[in-house]
Amino acid sequence: MATSFHSREGDASAPHLFQRVRFDLKRRWATVVRREALGGDLLRLTFGGSDLADFQSAAFDEHVKLFVPADTTPIRAASPEQLVGRHYTPRHYDAARGELAIDFYLHEAGVLTTWARQAQPGAELIIGGPKGALVPPEDFDWYLLAGDETALPAIARRLEQLAASVRVQVVAEVARPGLEIALPTAAAADIRWVYRETEADALVQALEQLKLPAGEGYAWIAGEATQARAARQALLAKGLPRDWVKAAGYWKLGESDQHVKVED
Repeated sequence: MATSFHSREGDASAPHLFQRVRFDLKRRWATVVRREALGGDLLRLTFGGSDLADFQSAAFDEHVKLFVPADTTPIRAASPEQLVGRHYTPRHYDAARGELAIDFYLHEAGVLTTWARQAQPGAELIIGGPKGALVPPEDFDWYLLAGDETALPAIARRLEQLAASVRVQVVAEVARPGLEIALPTAAAADIRWVYRETEADALVQALEQLKLPAGEGYAWIAGEATQARAARQALLAKGLPRDWVKAAGYWKLGESDQHVKVED
């Protein structure tokens, strides 16, 4: 593992020092050991296996790539060309047990979604990565987390990490009322749910109307790529520095296997 450091000025003495963490890329065999419905449209699968003994994940929005066969071929017999991979957030890693939890948003279609719906203890897959990420510092005056269902695992992980004295605003979009999930945190959190059933651009509109706290803040956004870009622009229009607004497209309408950094 190698690390480097980055701030918006490129000066290691500047405030708000980001840590770049890199891991050697590795593919690991893993086996489902538990499944748990989380409410809404989210399912948690917990994986075990000796390959996970050295697993590491440094950032709340880091991602791994899960590989399963595109057809009914048993995974141990599948060729690399028969495997389909998709990106997911490592929700929690228990080093003592060597277990990794990953939350799946069970949307309408997709090879990995179908696999997760059917996966029972004993089912196998391959986990690639993570390769590393940029870890935000803890010295901002406040934080903002925003996104749709695909962002909820990262949002939930970040909320669990934040200390009691930290101010954080959350804008979370789901399809309709009743699909919210628990987001426990010790932080001073203001959590707002918005619904696509009411307004297709609910997340962006909520961010446009949001009153930001005083002081310096770091904003993180993820979801559908076009919406994530619009959400980033809405926050930049409020005067947030570009380097303090991170946006990612976790998926793109009409396309598959999209996971991209959203920039201007």
